[in-house]
Amino acid sequence: MTADRAAGNLAWAAEQVISRTVELSQLPAPPGQEQDRATLVRDWWTADRLAGVQLDRAGNVRAQLRAGAPGQPAVLVCAHLDTVFGPEVRHGLTLAGGRLTGPGAGDDTVAVCSLGVLDGLLPSELRHPVWIVATVGEEGLGNLAGVRALLADPPGPVRAVIALEGNYLGRVNITGVGSVRWQVTVTAPGGHAWEDAAAPSAVHEAARLVTQLATLARPAPAPGDTAPKTTVNIGRLAGGESVNSRGQHAEFLVDLRSGDAGALQSLTGAASAVLRTVAPPAEVSVRVIGDRPAGGLDSDHPLASLATEALWAAGVTPRLTAASTDANAAYPLGIPALTLGITTGEGTHTEQEWIDVEPVATGLAALAATITRLDEQEW
Repeated sequence: MTADRAAGNLAWAAEQVISRTVELSQLPAPPGQEQDRATLVRDWWTADRLAGVQLDRAGNVRAQLRAGAPGQPAVLVCAHLDTVFGPEVRHGLTLAGGRLTGPGAGDDTVAVCSLGVLDGLLPSELRHPVWIVATVGEEGLGNLAGVRALLADPPGPVRAVIALEGNYLGRVNITGVGSVRWQVTVTAPGGHAWEDAAAPSAVHEAARLVTQLATLARPAPAPGDTAPKTTVNIGRLAGGESVNSRGQHAEFLVDLRSGDAGALQSLTGAASAVLRTVAPPAEVSVRVIGDRPAGGLDSDHPLASLATEALWAAGVTPRLTAASTDANAAYPLGIPALTLGITTGEGTHTEQEWIDVEPVATGLAALAATITRLDEQEW
């Protein structure tokens, strides 16, 4: 392919990505309600005459970009359909000052819209099959449902997973931050605030537990401390019956995280021990509402090196980072995986989220180069 033709393909691809991002952004897609987006993406890829377009049983949209040589393991390139915004939020993007602004712009609408255009940016023949997958259930309590289903029933042996996050350009995310999430319910006999002042209160007990759980976090280890970073977050706390009642019921949501699997396991054990300190007649029950594995790649793994080299070649300074993405699901299976970006942006998970339009072409070029270089190298 000549340089002029390659540049023309890239410009066309970037324009299509932006156009489709504006269109797709109008459809709400919280976890479990991605059907409308999935249907639109399937229709795009069918019209693009991609091979093997299908909606799988989990609700993911799949298509094959390159068939590869017989017996070769595949590269899976994924971006998630779901966002954190429900239908009650006004959807759609506005363009001003070279930025697209609106719910889900960078997380992960622009990444989903980048998948299909890779067909025109990759070499016509590759040794390894390449599949693109628009996944469901990446956000919140989706618990990586889509990518887990994909890896449980892949289109063939898997060589590597590349997850895309729209506003990550420059990041080579090699650490998958794992998480354990609980819904904790505290119950107690309760009673009158004055007459039964000595009666256990579920609200008081919940507050004590929350305070103790917070002390388990190590969000910023001291210099020289090699212990992995761990975090504890109580995202919601509610309970009680009235201002003058000893609470009979309280509930809170716990999010435990670490990029190190062993540290996350230890943190989970310590948190469980805290919850067992409840004194009768108060009681605690725990329901697991999320469980994402931690893991990652070594910084010198060939996949990380290839992605870093592609960014340098595209004029972007790479940096190694940690986050929770679709790539997390690959690590416990021993599949090399990382997360890359398409453009730059800020305001993730807010209605004022924005992405820059101009860098999209650069992000696409770096992504295509990473896949191409990956095809050329064995490990």
